[in-house]
Amino acid sequence: MTLFTRDDDRLGGFALRPLDPAADAALLHGWVTHPKASFWMMQDADLAAVEQEYRRIHEHPHHEAFIGLHEGRPAFLAERYDPAHVDLVGLYEPQEGDLGMHFLCAPTETPLHGFTLAVITTVMEFCFSDPDVRRVVVEPDVRNGAVHALNAAVGFEVVEKIAKPEKDAYLSVCTRERFEAVRAAGAADGSAAGPRPRTTHGVTR
Repeated sequence: MTLFTRDDDRLGGFALRPLDPAADAALLHGWVTHPKASFWMMQDADLAAVEQEYRRIHEHPHHEAFIGLHEGRPAFLAERYDPAHVDLVGLYEPQEGDLGMHFLCAPTETPLHGFTLAVITTVMEFCFSDPDVRRVVVEPDVRNGAVHALNAAVGFEVVEKIAKPEKDAYLSVCTRERFEAVRAAGAADGSAAGPRPRTTHGVTR
């Protein structure tokens, strides 16, 4: 069942569907244990552990996971969560309309220039397709320079550095208005979003 679709001017069709913990476990295992997925922190997980983790998310009242498709083929993973209940509890002051987000691009031997930017743009549009969402909140590892560039390209602004149990992170937020302004500026200068980071089809969070 497709939940959301987006047509990218350069790279074609993107979509999201619900993740099935059992049916998608083998696919996900290959993605989350890939060397480029180190910031996903599941490098040593076996197949059973991956299925268990995504079954936990599937059953969680404040956390969801989705398989992202590019031209009909699985190509990325997206998660959305309520940061008042997941990941950021006690680490920041949540506001009404906040939504947390993670995304992971599948590893590939045939990179597409601008693919990760197209993916994060798709995930952001998916998040803001809910009219109740006012801000998207993320907490990437401070060492993950690639995702910081992507976040900035779609309108995220760093609020502060926070210490999580598993990592030091930059708490960053993107308001609906900021995202729409960056998208409008990108459309005006012919790019998919704002300033285009130097990224290809890779893995990030």
